[in-house]
Amino acid sequence: MTPTDAPAAATPPARSPVAATPDRAVVGVDFGTTNSVVAILQPDGSVATARYAVGRAEFDTFRSVLCFWQEQGASGRGLTRHAAGPEAIEAYLEDPLASRLIMSIKSYLAQRSLAETRVLGRSYGLEQLVALLLGELFGAAGGLPTAARLVAGRPVRFVGETADDALGEQRLRDGFRAAGFRDIHVAMEPEAAGYRFASTLDGAATVLVGDFGGGTSDFSILRFEPGPPRRVTPLGHAGVGVAGDALDYRIIDNVVSPRLGKNTSYSIMGKDLPVPPGWYGNFARWHRLSLMRAPRTLREINEVARTASHPERLEHLVRFIEDEAGYALYQAVSGCKAALSRADEAVLSFEHEDFRFAENIPRASFERWIAPELAQFDATIDRALLDANLREAEIDRVFLTGGTSLVPAVRALFDRRFGAGKVAGGSEFVSVAEGLALIGGALHGDA
Repeated sequence: MTPTDAPAAATPPARSPVAATPDRAVVGVDFGTTNSVVAILQPDGSVATARYAVGRAEFDTFRSVLCFWQEQGASGRGLTRHAAGPEAIEAYLEDPLASRLIMSIKSYLAQRSLAETRVLGRSYGLEQLVALLLGELFGAAGGLPTAARLVAGRPVRFVGETADDALGEQRLRDGFRAAGFRDIHVAMEPEAAGYRFASTLDGAATVLVGDFGGGTSDFSILRFEPGPPRRVTPLGHAGVGVAGDALDYRIIDNVVSPRLGKNTSYSIMGKDLPVPPGWYGNFARWHRLSLMRAPRTLREINEVARTASHPERLEHLVRFIEDEAGYALYQAVSGCKAALSRADEAVLSFEHEDFRFAENIPRASFERWIAPELAQFDATIDRALLDANLREAEIDRVFLTGGTSLVPAVRALFDRRFGAGKVAGGSEFVSVAEGLALIGGALHGDA
């Protein structure tokens, strides 16, 4: 995505070709809900992000997804294979019915109710899944010595109403240890983004950093004092388990779900009842859609379809779930959201067998749909200011990072509260990882 307006004082790039990674390299790892990024501190003090090939293109980001499938071994027994990132998506699209795609692992880390999941008949702890993904992440970047000094990012608040933040951090650490690493430091993601931004400041400043991920949005207020040595003092934090995925869901809920039966009715004993709305709530998170493939859920949908006012819509829903068409839908929705950051309207088009549509979406409608999320962002800013015991006028600069920061209505929220001249963005997808590497350098005296 690209912003509709050039951000004020955009952060200059901090990239250079990644040098050979020594055993005691300092590495920042932004393990994200949707994408992950690896940044390596270079000998000259600059930071370079690892690059990942996808077809003929290269990207700084690596999709945080795993795919499992089975192959027949020489003995005739089934062997479980796995892949991550773009290879996982390719494997899944090749045979969605015979594979298992696992997304948004980070969203589970702080949930005590989920310690493991079964994949193709085998149990995997969350830490194991994190370790598998990290192994592929580092392997695709050319490898990373297990003796490297790692700084891993964590959100201020993990996803979930009952999230246990201490548990989430512990599981994250355990995942890195399971991947073979021992020298691990954990830092708040918005602090890392702020640390990266501080390298562009020419004087002392109090900075509000807004870090928008796929599952969480975090706000930190930091005081930066120029060096040497540079001093960073955290003043206040606040976070909310709402971010880019929630904005995608608003598009799905308003445009797609009604075409799959939401807000319609069915009959039971001569009485009209609404089609269960809970089915459509599962579209809020990618990882919840696969749970609907359970035979019991599919039987319930087919049962309701028999007396539904629009049975064809529920039949589309069943095929959509059975064929694991969610990934293609989310890709289409994400593309539409990105287009709405550049234009006043965009078309959401989708096709799966005989379920197809193309609908024009005005940006004004999208902004009306995401009003609840904007209100949550607004309230979380208030909490961060309260935690820092500061007023809006005492914030000198605002730095926004993450893909959702490119949504015009989100940017406008900060412009309104702090003044457009104070608000900056840049390196939206890599600033956290780069900042983590810089923090690691400062911790170890390398920067």
